Amino acid sequence: MTKTKEDVLRIIDEAGVRYIRLNFTDILGRLKGMSITRSEIETILDHGQGFDGSSIEGFVRIEESDLVAVPDLRTFRIIPWEIGGEKTAMMFCDICMPDGSPYEGDPRYILKRTLAEVEKEGWTYYLGPELEYFYFENEQSPDLLDTGGYFDYLSADLGTTIRKKTTTALDLMGIPVECSHHEVAPSQQEIDLKYQEALVMADFTQIYKLVVKEIAAENEIYASFMPKPIFGQNGSGMHTHMSLFNGDRNLFFDRKNTYQLSTMARQFLAGILQHVKEFTLVTNQWVNSYKRLVAGYEAPVYISWGRRNRSSLVRVPMFDIGREVSTRIELRSPDPACNPYLAFACMLGAGLEGVKNKYKLPDPIEENIFTMSVEKRNQLDIDSLPGSLESAIHLMEKSELVKNILGEHIFNKLIANKKVEWDAYRMHVSQYEINEFLPFL
Repeated sequence: MTKTKEDVLRIIDEAGVRYIRLNFTDILGRLKGMSITRSEIETILDHGQGFDGSSIEGFVRIEESDLVAVPDLRTFRIIPWEIGGEKTAMMFCDICMPDGSPYEGDPRYILKRTLAEVEKEGWTYYLGPELEYFYFENEQSPDLLDTGGYFDYLSADLGTTIRKKTTTALDLMGIPVECSHHEVAPSQQEIDLKYQEALVMADFTQIYKLVVKEIAAENEIYASFMPKPIFGQNGSGMHTHMSLFNGDRNLFFDRKNTYQLSTMARQFLAGILQHVKEFTLVTNQWVNSYKRLVAGYEAPVYISWGRRNRSSLVRVPMFDIGREVSTRIELRSPDPACNPYLAFACMLGAGLEGVKNKYKLPDPIEENIFTMSVEKRNQLDIDSLPGSLESAIHLMEKSELVKNILGEHIFNKLIANKKVEWDAYRMHVSQYEINEFLPFL
């Protein structure tokens, strides 16, 4: 619901809020912000809050560091636990230049700019991500809390209790939860948010990750969205469901077409498949992300689509066959450690590229691709996602589409940051190398 300045001030006073957090996101997806007092909020709602952006990853150089955080009133919500004994609220901000123009290094702006392409057509881009994560005893090592598996449910289990507390906190913040459950790996959890408009969902995703971590810390454990924290176990993904609507009409649905997918849906899906390698650096941005993207652990590796096939990169869920509102496509490669604003922008941009250029969708693959021979995959022309951060960097560097979606500033800053990360990783001598090579070399 849209809020006015007067609404926000009234809620603050009625609830006895003392501090308000002004939040934004850096290019790596990390939530940043500052706290202001009740006495300052009226002025900031009118004029924004100035800050030095030179120390924020991917933001401005020191000689052009002045930026302004402008609160988005629609995102105001009260945090349902006290911080330092005081009631606190939060708002997301749009980052602007001193002259009021949007700052091109703000990931939220990049998503808003991409959404403008569909909004001018009167369309709405809906998203429903499924974020997985782990509970560990502490942040120093991945010590498990349980040995449970998929959909295991023990009322006395600590992870179950903390997951319930988390869903309650999200609900109190006005963030609808569809379901929550134990995931496949030991100590792994999933909370699914009800689908929302893309910008709302990107904000919700950031709040989700904050709440998961805060509730875990309150209960003296650690929650991690690291893509692959445990060798030999499934990693954590962020399967993302997508659809385009025109009012109440699902533009991806056509009862008379094959698989009940509209021509637009087929072209959109083809755009995702054709460009996914180029934007994988955005959806899977850490060196650890590529420890998850390997065959055998339910993570997608091969670029294909299917309906029931969970070894495919893109799936068209068949839970409610013939139900218009449920028709959607699911991209299974992103992980929850990505920047949701940039990831959602790239997914939409790639899909729209397919629609604009009328890409042809290949036939679905309904066999288990993980067990296929190399010869058969070649015969079916099934390509693979990049296998390392280095490969993903090189593929994105050559992509004009991703550069156009992200803008030159974020495009170049992200690539530069990831090259530093890859260099640090490739020079590191791991315990594996010590164990395997030191005894005989």
